[in-house]
Order: sequence, then structure tokens, then C-alpha cells
Amino acid sequence: MKFSANVSSSRRKSRKAHFTAPSSERRKLMSAPLSVELRNKYSVKSVPVRKDDEVQVVRGTYKGREGKIIQVYRRKWVIHIERITRDKVNGATVQVGVDPSKVLITKLKIDKDRKALLERKKSGKGAGKGKFSETEVAAMANVD
Repeated sequence: MKFSANVSSSRRKSRKAHFTAPSSERRKLMSAPLSVELRNKYSVKSVPVRKDDEVQVVRGTYKGREGKIIQVYRRKWVIHIERITRDKVNGATVQVGVDPSKVLITKLKIDKDRKALLERKKSGKGAGKGKFSETEVAAMANVD
């Protein structure tokens, strides 16, 4: 069911918007889930990937491999992870692109912008949700 008149539900338009998205939008689209420990620590489910994050591949040929992100290749929608390479026929070694949604972030590179992003996402989660505030709930518990 369509909720917003400003957003198209057309598959054709959605795909066009996705594949012609500018780099600034691709950053957000190229997000990866956090590990259970990080999820509990920051109360955030996923964040956009960046260089120097440590990740674990959870799907595909390289499942179970861990490493540091050495490049976020937004044009190709992939990330390159150290030690995930393959040899070409001519003997050259090339990086293998991995989709960011198929990895789990195990260690974040934290700087002031990343810290601000995590705080912003945490504060937006569940803030002001529900019919009653915590004080009203406590007051109702004492009725009777």
C-alpha cells in the first residue's frame, strides 16, 4: 500500500533512482549491520561502511573471512577487503568486490563525525514513541 503521494511505487523508477544515485546517497545505501557486541554498545543496528572498519563476510564464497576495509568503491557498489583477492590468468592479483550488505562490522573506526552519527541514530531510536511517558506509566502503576 502506498503511503506517500510524493514517492513512486514504480519498480522502473525505483531502479533508476537507485542506479543513478549520486555518491552522497550511495554512502547511505552502502550500509552494513553491526555485530551483536557493537549493536548492544551503541544501540544502533547498521551504519554506512567506511575505510578502516573491520568486517566479517557472512555470505558468499568468502564467508567467514575477516579483514579491514581498504576501499569503498561507490561507483561499483562494492567494498574491497584486505586479503580477499584472486589471481588473474596473467598472474596479476586483484581485489574482489564484496557487497556491503553481506558483511558484518566487527570494529568501527571512530572519529568525531562517526561518534556524532551514532549519537544521533541512538537518540532517534524510540525517543518520544508510545502513548504514555515513563512518568505517566509510573503514576498509573500506583493507582488502586
